[in-house]
Formats: sequence, structure tokens, C-alpha cells
Amino acid sequence: FLRAHWKFLKTVVNKLFEFMHELHPGVQDMAVDTFLKIAQKCRRKFVVLQVGEAMPFIDELCLGLRQTISDLEPGQIHVFYEALGYMVSAQVDVPTRDRLLIKLMEWPNQMWEEILAQAKQTSGESLQDPATMKQLQNIIRTNERIATALGHPYTVQLGHIYLPLLDVYKAYSEMINSTIAAAQSNAHVMHTSGVRAMRAVKKETLKLLVTYIERSEDNELVLNKFVPALLDPVLGDYVRSIPAARDPEVLSLFCSLINKLQSLMTPQVPRVFEAVFKSTLDMITKNFEDFLEHRLNLFSLLRAINHHCFPALLTEESNFTLMIESIKWAFKHTERNVAETGLHTLLELLQNVQASQVMNAFYQAYYVGLLQDVFSVLTDTLHKPGFKLQATILAHLFLAVEAGAITAPLWPQDGSSAATSNTQYVRELLMQMLSASFPNLTQTQLTGAINGMFENCKDQANFKQHLRDFLVQLKEFGDSTELFAEERQAELDSKAGELRKRQGGGPRPINPPPR
Repeated sequence: FLRAHWKFLKTVVNKLFEFMHELHPGVQDMAVDTFLKIAQKCRRKFVVLQVGEAMPFIDELCLGLRQTISDLEPGQIHVFYEALGYMVSAQVDVPTRDRLLIKLMEWPNQMWEEILAQAKQTSGESLQDPATMKQLQNIIRTNERIATALGHPYTVQLGHIYLPLLDVYKAYSEMINSTIAAAQSNAHVMHTSGVRAMRAVKKETLKLLVTYIERSEDNELVLNKFVPALLDPVLGDYVRSIPAARDPEVLSLFCSLINKLQSLMTPQVPRVFEAVFKSTLDMITKNFEDFLEHRLNLFSLLRAINHHCFPALLTEESNFTLMIESIKWAFKHTERNVAETGLHTLLELLQNVQASQVMNAFYQAYYVGLLQDVFSVLTDTLHKPGFKLQATILAHLFLAVEAGAITAPLWPQDGSSAATSNTQYVRELLMQMLSASFPNLTQTQLTGAINGMFENCKDQANFKQHLRDFLVQLKEFGDSTELFAEERQAELDSKAGELRKRQGGGPRPINPPPR
């Protein structure tokens, strides 16, 4: 209705602007949220010249922008700017759109320039002022909201602030490290208001960059213009900081970069790996509780590298070994999201290896350890939700041996094993491993279970059912409900589909009440 009636739409929007000056609780929130919804739905109406108007509404809005938002709180101003971003995105003429964006960002950019000028005059001292840090957070957050709404055309604005933004990021990194050093590396200093405010500016910067990368449409531009300047301030700061000062958003940023640029990021992966991988791994392998966000983000990054930049992992053998150990550690994790990411990463890694020239060398080095560790989580009762992926990985490992894909010997070449084939060696290894772990099972039961695993590895459904039967035999495995989660979900989906089909004729008419 509003799209079809411009005069009414303009009246509604102007009324919302009046409400933005109303100090009664809740009114301003209602006004900016409604303005955002209208901007999303009717964006095109605000950037074209309407009948009877002297200029497009967006130009009129720019003239009185400061007055319109003068009584709003920072969070409300961010929503307001997001709405403006949606309006600007509707402008199809590129020069006009860029001019509108620069005009809308005039006030935030003016404040930004003033802060930078003051910082230059005081050799960075002014950046430690609490009011300045709060102002910087708000400016960067406003940019992030605009980037969310506008998408790739935000490049014009980001190009204007990008290098100074990284300088500010680097300055705060150095200030935080100096504060920590002065406190003799006491981690409690991280909780002081000053350090928290500095970290907040850094986090907002990283969030802005992630938003832009995910919304950008020119991978070559991002790779050549934005990535090179990013590496030293962000990666260098991460590796130099104490564990408590490392921002998990750094891992998210590079995960987004790799998912976006894919194989284009392959040359940069060794540097990313060197900066964030071992340092983060040292933080998270001490226990299963600390730095949960770092855990999730690290393994998401690892999965992205494996998926898009696999050749980069083969350049350094020590890195590859470290990655395998990390994946093992991940799928043994008691946090379900971490364990699931670890299993997904391992499965994708095995698929990549299968199609590469390093398959034999890989399996000679890691096959036995992976087989033992996956069996360990399969039978330990703590990782039942991962059954589907565990079964898929085991089927892959069994099939690689059964089908003869692995041509190099897996058994030790020092004479300690009498095996003459990979199939024979893996069978003997499993018999030895399962006999030691489950003395309650007879040799006949174990032989049948192992034979079934090899026989069914080509059929995923049969293999899973065989594994279930084996696990139910283990007295200590307990409740096996989780093993059927996939089938239960499929049954529920099937019933829901049947219900939708039965209701496909639409709602039945209700009989009119008797007169």
C-alpha cells in the first residue's frame, strides 16, 4: 500500500521522524525500527524523484540528517543509518549512489577525521580517552551497519577509512600489550575499563571487515587491495599478544576471507597458519573449557583451509602433522559443535587426500592412528551424537583398504608384523584393539563384527546398521537411542511431508453459522 501511495508514505516517514524526538520510553525504538522496515520494503521510492517533489526524498533527508537523529541514542542511530544504507542500495546509477553514500557518511567521517587529527597531535595519547574510544566504537559500528545494508558498493566508504582504521587497530594493540607488560603480564589487567574499551574498538573493526568481506562481490579487489595491508596489523598482533588478549574474531575474519576468496587465498595460508594455528592450539589444548569461542573459530578456519586451500597444507609436513593432531583433538572434544566440526573436517580431508598424489604417504603416516581414535570416540559413550559422521569416516577408511586404493604397506616394515596385505594387517589390528578394550566379547563375536565392517563398507546404510548392532553388543555402551537419531529425524520429516500433502487442498471451508 505504501509503495503505491507516495504522499501517504512520506507522511508516515515524517511522523516517524517526529517520534524520534519523543523521549517517552519505547517511542524512539519503535520509530527507528519501523523506519528500518519501511526502508527495506520501499527503498526505491526514496531515491527517485516523485511527482510534485523538488528532489528525491533521500537528498531532502541528507539536508536535515543531524537534526533528525539529534535526540537518538547511539544504538538507535546505528539502526537509522542501516535504513539509509538500504535506501542508497536502491540507486542504480553508480556515481549518484557513491555521491549519496559520501553525503550520508559526512558526519561520521568528520568525527573520524577529527579523532585522527587529535591523535596525530598528541602522538596517540588522545586515543586512550574513554570518550574517544566510545566515539570510535560508534563510528565503526555505524559503518558496519551501512556495510550490512549496502553490500559491495560500501567499498567506496571503506577505501576512505581502511588504512587509518588499521593504524588505529595497531595502535590499540600496542597500547594493550604495553599495559600488560607494565602489569608484569598479569591477565587481570584485561578486565580494567581502559583495556576493555580498547579491545571493543578492535572487535568492532574486525566485525566491520568480516561484514564487508561476506557482502563483497569482487574477489580480486579484496585480495589485492585489502588483504595485503591486513596481514601484519592483525596477524602480527594476534601472535604477539598474551592468550587472554587474543581476539577470536581474528580467526573468524580469516575464515570468512578463505570461504569468500577460496583458492585465491592459498598463497597466504602458510602465513595465516603460522600466526594463528599453533598459538591458538596452545591455548585450547590445556583443557576442554577455556577459550570456547577460540575453539569453535579455529576449527571452522581449519575446515575452510582444508576445503578451499588444501594444496597449502602440503607445503610443510610439520604443519600437516599438527593439523591432523588438531582434528583428532577436535573430534574427541565434549563440546558437540567442536566435535562435529572436527569430524566434518576429517571427512573432507580424507576426500581431498583420496584425490591427491600424497594418498599413500598420508595413509602410511596416519591411517592406524586415525582408525584407533575414531573407534575410541565411537565406543566411549560421550560422543553418541556424532555417530553418523563417525560411521561415514570409518566406512571411508575400510573401503580405502578393501578396494585396494592404498597400494603402500600400512604395516610396520621392521618385521614386527607378519601381515602380507593391508586387509590382513587392519583385521589383526582391530582384533587386537577390540579384544583389549572389550574383554566381554568372544573371539567369534569380534571376528563377525570385523568381517561385517569390511563386507558392508561399500553400502553406507548397511555399514551403519552393522556398527549399531556391534555397539549394542557392548554392555557398557548403554542407551543406544542417539544411534538412530538420523532415522528418527527422517521418519519425522516423512510424516510431516505426508501431512502437508494431505493438507495440500488448502483449508476446508468452515460451515456458516445457522441464522
